[in-house]
Order: sequence, then C-alpha cells, then structure tokens
Amino acid sequence: MLTQKQKDLLMFIHQRISEKGVSPSFEEMKEALNLKSKSGIHRLVTALEERGFIKRLAHRARALEIVKLPDAVLPDDIQGKTGVIAADFGSSRPVRDAPDAAGIPVMGRIAAGVPISAIQEKTHTVVVPPEMISSGEHFALQVKGDSMIEAGILDNDTVIIHKTSSANNGDIVVAYIVEEEEATLKKLRRKGASIALEAANPAYETRIYGPDQVVVQGRLVGLLRSY
Repeated sequence: MLTQKQKDLLMFIHQRISEKGVSPSFEEMKEALNLKSKSGIHRLVTALEERGFIKRLAHRARALEIVKLPDAVLPDDIQGKTGVIAADFGSSRPVRDAPDAAGIPVMGRIAAGVPISAIQEKTHTVVVPPEMISSGEHFALQVKGDSMIEAGILDNDTVIIHKTSSANNGDIVVAYIVEEEEATLKKLRRKGASIALEAANPAYETRIYGPDQVVVQGRLVGLLRSY
C-alpha cells in the first residue's frame, strides 16, 4: 500500500514521462507535491524504488523508469495459513499457538525500510498466543522491506505492536514521521534533543529527526511468520 503522497508522486512522474519522454526534476516534484524541501522527495523516490514501482537508470540525469502502477489488491489474509511461528520479543523465545489465543486487529502494512504508510484501518484479525501480549491495546502490522533483518524481522512478517506513545532507547517502535505523514518500523535512539531511527541492516542509513517530527505509535512485542 502506498501513501497518498507516494501515489501522487508516482502518478506525476508517470504523467510527465508519458507527455515529455523524460522524468521531472526533483525541484518540479517538490513543487508538484507542495513539499518544503527536496529531502522529502528523495525519501519518496527511494520508497517507490524499494517497493518496485520505479527504477533509476544509471549514468543518466533525471532518469526514472516506471516499473508498475499501484493497484487496489489488499494483502492476503494470513489467517488460515499453516506453519506459523511466533516470536516473543519480550523473552526472545519462540511460542506456539495456545487454545486460549487472543485475536487482535491487523491494521495494514508498515515499512521496514523507508517509510511507506501510516497505520491504516483494520483489515482483519490475527490470532496470537496470549503470552505474547500484556495489558493494554495491541494491533498487528504486515512488514514490507528488509531494513530490520538483523533484528530477525523479515519481509512479509506480521509484527505485534503494543500501542503506546512512549519507548526506551533501543526499543523497536512504530514511528510516525509528521512531515511525510508516514510510519516506519525502526529502532529508536534519543540523542540529545534529536531522535534517531535506526535500521538493523547496514544497507540503510540512520535518519535523524527533531523532537517534534516523530511520534511513537507503538512498541514491538512479538512477531508471527508463515512458511
């Protein structure tokens, strides 16, 4: 699922290439989306590239190629699949489905890479072992991307999130980035007045934000994987 800004940018690039045979400049993209800086465009372009919607052509200026356009297909319902493994991030041990397992809502997709989307409306529910959750509200998100692979979080995993606005240094959190109106799954580090969102993959850079630019929406407490 793309955010509205990502979709708007993709369609703008597609339209410009169709009309003029060349992709727009970053300045033109910035003006088209009414963004304040080109850094936001860089993040959106990278997100579209990593999601497989566009491709950068090497050694050519302003060279972007549209690979595909978005569709309205929702992710497959993961309920009913066999071979589900659950990982409890509070105890670092695998857990198995229990007779009194709890159902929690799946709220769409979350990026483990560059941000792709804010939390969406409930799509379905998923059953989790009761020992994976504690008191309070919980929700689940389907992971897209590979930036957290060294933390054991893979593309298409389902992460279990404890809804909270607070987190400690080193916690893996759902972080909402205000300017981009997007959310991502990252390790949180506070450095003075700044907030660092760290990947668990050396291919991705740490992103630094001001204290008012990031809102914690939840903390990772568990993970489900189908095979």
